[in-house]
Amino acid sequence: MNNFEVICDFWWYIYVCCRWFGHCEGQDITQQKFALNEVRLLESPFSEAEKADLKYMMQLDPDRLLAPYLREAGLPAKAQPYGNWESMGLDGHTAGHYLTALAQMDASLGDKGCKERLDYMISELARCQEHGQNGYIGGVPGGQKMWALLKTGDFSLFYKKWVPWYNLHKLFAGLRDAYEIGNNQQAKTILIKLSDWAVDLLSGLSDKQMQKMLQTEYGGMNEVFADVYAITRSPVYLKMAKRFSQKDFVHALAGREDKLTGLHANTQIPKIIGFEKIANLSPKDTLYGEAANFFWNTVVGKRTVSFGGNSVKEHFNPIDDFSSMIESVQGPETCNSYNMLKLTEDLFLSNPSSRYMDYYERTMYNHILSTIRRGKGGFVYFTPVRPREYRVYSVADNDFWCCVGTGMENHGKYGEMIYTHQGKNLYLNLFVASELNWKEQGMRLTQQNRFPYDANTSVDINLKENKEFTFYIRRPQWLRGSMAVKINGKPVAITVNKAGYAQVHRIWHNGDYVEIALPMKDRMIPLPDNSGWVSFEHGPVILGLSLIRQIL
Repeated sequence: MNNFEVICDFWWYIYVCCRWFGHCEGQDITQQKFALNEVRLLESPFSEAEKADLKYMMQLDPDRLLAPYLREAGLPAKAQPYGNWESMGLDGHTAGHYLTALAQMDASLGDKGCKERLDYMISELARCQEHGQNGYIGGVPGGQKMWALLKTGDFSLFYKKWVPWYNLHKLFAGLRDAYEIGNNQQAKTILIKLSDWAVDLLSGLSDKQMQKMLQTEYGGMNEVFADVYAITRSPVYLKMAKRFSQKDFVHALAGREDKLTGLHANTQIPKIIGFEKIANLSPKDTLYGEAANFFWNTVVGKRTVSFGGNSVKEHFNPIDDFSSMIESVQGPETCNSYNMLKLTEDLFLSNPSSRYMDYYERTMYNHILSTIRRGKGGFVYFTPVRPREYRVYSVADNDFWCCVGTGMENHGKYGEMIYTHQGKNLYLNLFVASELNWKEQGMRLTQQNRFPYDANTSVDINLKENKEFTFYIRRPQWLRGSMAVKINGKPVAITVNKAGYAQVHRIWHNGDYVEIALPMKDRMIPLPDNSGWVSFEHGPVILGLSLIRQIL
């Protein structure tokens, strides 16, 4: 048994115990995120990426993104649909991502243009739903006929379409985010009607037929139904979330079986996000949580390269042979890392641990941030590991890959996990220059730094009144030596808890000033198969050499 397997066994035991005892004793061991509108990025590479993303998004025409929905609803479109994947059978998938991205940008930047576009698109989708009368809206070409056949158990047209449920999941998620992040109440109404349509559509299918249907890529349909249950507390939606979960896959992962080699990676990861959502909403169904935890440990520990990505040509390669990763121009896919970060968030919020945020930080800095073209915008599909290889960036109005949709989301939510809280206690998870406005606690916190260029960060705490709470600061795994903390210029003794967080408990006063020294070590990180290839890391950052290929 190697060191990683020993560590996984330990954390597996801790995970199961925390989830079980927390629910049995009624203890709240969970974290809460802050709303995106409570966090503002200050000047940093992340704020630059956020602005470039917004610039790219504003080049897109909402009416062209909506065109597939109006067509399928039998309404005249106001503009021609986009080409590329938007006219190749995955029509409409980008609009769902765009709803999420608009809601995030409105919250993160307070951009009125995003809010106006969001509200307009929701009103148009409502018009499509009202015209269709049965609650369905979607851009799948010939969708109404296909769904009608599917309802009878006839899969003939379904299998001829390009992943219909995957496509529709983007709309479900976009409507959810338009409501939860963008505060659009009409989006909630549309979402529930669409959910009811799906419940009715699949009500006559047997479990065997459902499992047959789930052999195709279906995105995170179990996740969004779990979310609709969380919104409405109607058990029919939680039941639907479980029906959208592949039973064999749940049992295999819960039984700690790694059967991932050769599977399409981004077909699997969204399912696991749904497993973790179900586990949190239905704690008696322990298999879902066990499956999610084992999947994360396996992918992060055995299938992930130094910058946080995984897979070759969209598929999981063998854990003992990463040669294809070195040889292929199609290295780790951005969508994979996007979804792995979503899963990591949920696992962290359920059972806070620095190891989740260590992975989150590594992937956010080294993969996600690198996938947007500086200044101009544009998103990367594959990030090659092959030495001296190049990346291809999307062009607005021309490219509508899956990684363009998730790409627009990626750079509008950097503020999502910098801070979290557990009751009145505050967690500092990421060392990103930012400002937190925690109105509920009468606190404004400003984190300033040039991290990772400088190995430190500082935090100003402004309070309306003195408050007693614990300030938890992540002790990163890349630290060289010990973490040093000063409050108002004076060193303070700190203890690091089992979750890997330094904790400072005191009565805090307005104007308190915290300085955190974060000395970074350098190290070599081998590929998981120990084949001799290594990356060089300084602190959380993977080092690279800028090369320009001469074209003869």
